[in-house]
Amino acid sequence: MAQPSAKQSVSRHQVMTGSEMVSAVPWHVGEKAMQHTIGADVVFAGLESRIFHTQLSEQQRGFFSQLSLLVVGSVDENGFPWVTLVSGGTGFVSSPNIRTLRIGAMVSEADPAQTGLRLGASVAVLGIDFEARRRYRVNGEVVASTPSQLDVRAAQVFGNCPKYIKQRHLVGMAPSASAHENPEVLNGLDDEARNLVERAETFFVASYVDLKESGRQVDVSHRGGPAGFVAVGKDGSLTVPDYPGNRFFNTLGNFAVNPMAGLTFVDFENGTLLQLSGSVDIILDGPDIDAYPGAERLWRFLPRSIIRRRSAIAFQ
Repeated sequence: MAQPSAKQSVSRHQVMTGSEMVSAVPWHVGEKAMQHTIGADVVFAGLESRIFHTQLSEQQRGFFSQLSLLVVGSVDENGFPWVTLVSGGTGFVSSPNIRTLRIGAMVSEADPAQTGLRLGASVAVLGIDFEARRRYRVNGEVVASTPSQLDVRAAQVFGNCPKYIKQRHLVGMAPSASAHENPEVLNGLDDEARNLVERAETFFVASYVDLKESGRQVDVSHRGGPAGFVAVGKDGSLTVPDYPGNRFFNTLGNFAVNPMAGLTFVDFENGTLLQLSGSVDIILDGPDIDAYPGAERLWRFLPRSIIRRRSAIAFQ
């Protein structure tokens, strides 16, 4: 795995949580480098404790408790990032205290993200309400893990604007036992997989960095656009336009340090997940960007591992 090319600052902003002093995670070298490309590093300097929180507000705890679908990012034992979705009835996600999210769902052993959900592992959670077009991200550490429950202790909690969220009405349910069987390992994108990517309006991306001073930080995010906004190349690579967003550059900042990504595309008709993990190149300028109206930059993803899991999530 690539390591930071510059010395990482160890300064942290202290936040009180009851009697506990908790540190707000600072911008790392990759995020600051990407922010610098548009001058946002000056704007955001020193604002981490105002943007990122180390605990869940009552409003956020209530938001997660109403979800029936959750996005989770992890890193496997070989250093490959993965994204998975878990579903259940309303209330399958809860918050027993202001630092913890509890996910009451079983993650299949057939899921490539499962091995990265071990006790002590750094993980990322995205709660997204497609109908209300709201989302919150919680990045942290697994502090309890059983076959049917996962507790994540928050290190970063923050929201995103509703941009690029395709409005859908989805009610998640616990998947059937058959959904945990027979994952398909693909050598490349077959016609079915290519079709899913090329008609997608939504996908999810996991990224991470290993920092010398603060350890591993995992992030998972939503990406959206018009149908066909992700282009599939003849070599099987995916080209993704990067549209204007919050300018934090959590995902691309991670890529700048560690050019690895996990992507998941969802077939919203039958619950199939297409899960990919591979390498990334960031394209900051050049004529290729002109082919994607509204894009400020591109990133190109080359899958190294592809898994298709049919009926992996259940919803109506």
